[in-house]
Amino acid sequence: MAIANDRFRAARERTASLTYPDEGLSRQELAELVNTYIWEHHHEMVALDANYVGKIERGIIRWPRKLYREALRVILGAATETAVGFINPRRAVVKLDNVKRQQFLHTTTLLGVGTLSSGPVAALLEGSEPTPVPSRVDTTEIEQIRTATRVFESWCLTYGGGLGREAVLAQLRWSADLLDASCPDRLRPELFRAVGDLAWVAGFMAFDHCAHGEARRVFGFALSCAEQATDWHLRAGILGDMALAEVWAGRPDEALTLTEYALVRADDRLTATGRAMLHTYQGLALAKMRRVRETLVAVGTADDHFAHSTPADDPPFMTFWNAGMQAETTGQALADLAMPGCCDPAEATNRLTTAVAGYLPGHARCRAFSLTKLASLTMATGDPLQAVTIGTAALDAVGTIRSRRALEGLRELNRHAAAHQDIDAVAHLRHQIGTLVLTS
Repeated sequence: MAIANDRFRAARERTASLTYPDEGLSRQELAELVNTYIWEHHHEMVALDANYVGKIERGIIRWPRKLYREALRVILGAATETAVGFINPRRAVVKLDNVKRQQFLHTTTLLGVGTLSSGPVAALLEGSEPTPVPSRVDTTEIEQIRTATRVFESWCLTYGGGLGREAVLAQLRWSADLLDASCPDRLRPELFRAVGDLAWVAGFMAFDHCAHGEARRVFGFALSCAEQATDWHLRAGILGDMALAEVWAGRPDEALTLTEYALVRADDRLTATGRAMLHTYQGLALAKMRRVRETLVAVGTADDHFAHSTPADDPPFMTFWNAGMQAETTGQALADLAMPGCCDPAEATNRLTTAVAGYLPGHARCRAFSLTKLASLTMATGDPLQAVTIGTAALDAVGTIRSRRALEGLRELNRHAAAHQDIDAVAHLRHQIGTLVLTS
C-alpha cells in the first residue's frame, strides 16, 4: 500500500502561489513551473501535470526521474531530496532468503498480474530504457517521423488531445534528438520539416488539454523547425494554431499579433487555403475583443480566399483546413459576436449547422466543438428547448473524447443555460453537464 508523502505536500502548500500569493502552489501550478524549469535549464520538453504531482503526494511515485527531482527540489526550496520525501527504491531493497523467495514467487503467480496496483507498475515504468537515437539520419527516420505524426494527428481528431499527449511528447523528444545526428545536407530541411510538423501536433494536443504553458513551449520549438526548413506553409499553420491557443487562453491581443506576423508576405508565400485559415483565426481574435466591423471584414476575407483555394496546391498537412473547418471556425467567431447581441445570430447558426452536418466520423473532436458552440448560441439567442436537443447531442459527442477545451465549451453552455434553469429540460441538461465535467 502506498504511503502518502506528507513532506512533499507540505512543501508545496507552503510555497506561495504565483496567482494567489496568500495561498500555496496548486498541483497544476507546480507542474507547469517544473516544465518551465526543465526547458529553461536543460532544453528538454516535459509534460508534468497535476495528476503526476498528485501521485507523488499519494506516495504512488516515490522516486521521480532525475530532472523532475532537481526541478521540484529547487522550486520548493528543499536542501535535499529527502527533505521532500523522495525515497530511492534501489536503496530500500529487502533481500529474501531462498525459501521466502520461492514462497513469494508462488504467491504472486497465484494472484496474477491483474492484482498489481498503480504504485508498483509506475515504479517499474520509471526506469524504462529510452530508445537509442541513431547517429545518422536518412529517409527511413524522416518517414518514420511523418508516419508517427499522422497517427497522432488522427488520434487527436478522433479522441482529443488528452489521451495521447504524453506519448506524442515522448516521440517528439526522440525525434528532436535526430536534429543533432549526422544527416545529408539535401535531407536536413526535410528532417526539420518532419520534426516541426510532429511538434505542431504535439503543441496542439497540449493546447487541447488546456496545458497552455506547455503548448507555448512546444509550438515555439515547432516554429523554429519550420523556419529552419524555410517552410512558409508549415510556419503559417503553426502560427495559426498558436493564435488559436492564445484566444482560448484569454489573450486575443497576443493572438492578433501572431496572425499579423503570419500574414506578412502571405500573398506570395501561401496558398489561398493558408490565407483563409489565418484570416479566420484573425476573426476569432477580433470577435473576442468585440471589434465587430473588423471581425466581419476578417471573416469575409477568409471566405473569399477559401472560395479560391485549390487543394492540389496545398501541402499535405493543410488538408485539415476543409469546408467543415472553415464553417466551424468562422461560425464560432460570428457566434462570439451574436451571443452578447453584437450581430444577428442567423449566419453563425447556419455555419455551425453546416459544420456539424459535414464532419466525418474521424473528426469527432471538431464535431463536438461545433455542436457545443451551436447549443450555446441557440441557448443565448434562440429557443431554449431546441438548445437542449442540440446540447444533449453535444454531451454525447464530448463524452467520446478527452479534451479539456471541450469541457470548457460545456461550461460556457452551462452559463448560458442558467438564464432558463426554471425550464425542467434545461435544468436537467445543466445537471448532466455538471456530472460530465466532474467525472472528466
